[in-house]
Order: sequence, then C-alpha cells, then structure tokens
Amino acid sequence: MTPHRPWRGVLVATALPLNDDLSVNYDRYAEHCAWLVANGCDGVVPNGSLGEYQVLTPEERARVVETAVAAIGGERVMPGVAAYGSAESRRWAEQAGEAGCRAVMLLPPNAYRADERSVLAHYAEVARSGLPVVAYNNPVDTKVDLVPELLARLHGEGHIQGVKEFSGDVRRAYRIAELAPELDLLAGADDVLLELAVAGAKGWVAGYPNALPRASVELYRAAADGDLDTALPLYRQLHPLLRWDSQVEFVQAIKLSMDIAGRHGGPCRPPRAALLPGQEAAVRAATEKAVAAGLA
Repeated sequence: MTPHRPWRGVLVATALPLNDDLSVNYDRYAEHCAWLVANGCDGVVPNGSLGEYQVLTPEERARVVETAVAAIGGERVMPGVAAYGSAESRRWAEQAGEAGCRAVMLLPPNAYRADERSVLAHYAEVARSGLPVVAYNNPVDTKVDLVPELLARLHGEGHIQGVKEFSGDVRRAYRIAELAPELDLLAGADDVLLELAVAGAKGWVAGYPNALPRASVELYRAAADGDLDTALPLYRQLHPLLRWDSQVEFVQAIKLSMDIAGRHGGPCRPPRAALLPGQEAAVRAATEKAVAAGLA
C-alpha cells in the first residue's frame, strides 16, 4: 500500500496578512488558506520564510498553524518547524501534530554553518516527533547545503521523506533520483519550477500562487504531465514574477503582487524594509501585465 504523502502537489508557502499595526490578522489568514484551496492548490505551508516566522512570537506561530488547520484541515497543512535549536524544532513538530498536521518542513541548523554530523542529529531529533519530515535545502540563506549524498543518507536513515530543493541547481534532481529514488523531490524555487517538474518533482512548495493561484496550478499540472505546449508559454508569461521568489525581497514582492491582484498582501514586519522604487515599479508592471492577461 502506497503511504499517503500530503506534501505532493502545489503547497503554497503562505504569506501572512498583517494589520496596519503589524499584528497578525488571523481571520484574513484563514480566508486566504481557504481561497488558495478553492483555487486549486493542494495545501499550505505556514511559518516558512514567506510567512515571516522568524519575527513571530511563539503564541503567534502556534496560532497561525491552528488557524490554517481550522480553515482547510490538517492533512493540507505542512508547517515549517525551523528553529535555532533541535529541541525547539522538535517541539514545533509536536505542536503541529497536536494541531492535526500530517507532515512538517524542516531547515537544517541555521544558527551557524553546521557540519554533516550536526545535520544528521538535527533531523533525527525532529523525526522523533513521529511526523514525516520534508527537508528544506536553502544553502543561500542557511549556509548549509543538503547535497544529494547527504539527502540520501538522511532518507536512508528514516529521517526525511521529501526535500524542498531551493539550491537552483536543477541537475541535482537526477542525482537525488539515482541515490534515493523513494525520496520525493519538491520544487522549492518558483523560477525553476518547469525544469524540476520535467525532472520528476512530485510537488511544488510555492510562493507566487499567493497572488496567482489558478495560473500557477495550471502551470504545475501541465509541467508535471509533460504538457510543454501548455506549460512553456505560461511559464514564460509568469517568469518575470516567479524569479522574485529567489530574490532577497521575495516577501515584499509577493505581498505587493497580492495587493495588485486584489488580495491582501499588506506590510511586512521589520527588519524587512519596503521595496525600493525601482523594485516596486518592476513588480507592479509585471503583476499588472499578468492580471491583464487573465492570469490572476
């Protein structure tokens, strides 16, 4: 019997709606999660970097997960459980399980440049929560690179079941498939979605569906099915926006696109600063073009 793998498909790394005073608007967040599912997305990933988890209080972070579960059901919610300490990450995984979630997403240790032994111990500790763990490889921000050989070892020891791959190196998809064929590869950067889907990715932990869910889901489904006649023109249309997902200002860019597309993006908490005028103009122009093309 094939095990249930709730991380497959399009899971949106949700932006978190904030009020003008920068408090969390939980009602809007619940509505956003439900809207994403209604528009074809398979689930959500709260408390990722796009959800500004680093600047949430523990109470806010727990309530965000509970809000998502209440809105769309725990089987559709895969929270990020990153923290500086392994014990803290494990506690967040346990909180996710208690809330009804079926899987969690975990960065490697991100307080320092961890060695392989530390990475293995970190994932082993969080796996003890009993929930399946999807690793998140983001060597740009964490300075720890989960290379295919390390991912294969983590999977072989039972610590991870999938990986959100954000290195940008699409060649890794084939090496991961050779070394760990049962490890699910998830596209982690919006601007290499097509390449990774064609290479066999089983899902997409996605940013831009926060603003453009229907077009994004159509793109993923076509790419995963090998329908390049549909996927490639759509990818080219969306790529001026998708590439912002790999920029430092990705949270601000996606929230601005949400505002333009008629959603509530709103402000970010410091230390994230507002987009520079040129950046804002570029995001605005690309989003307005996508909306005019009927992609919103």
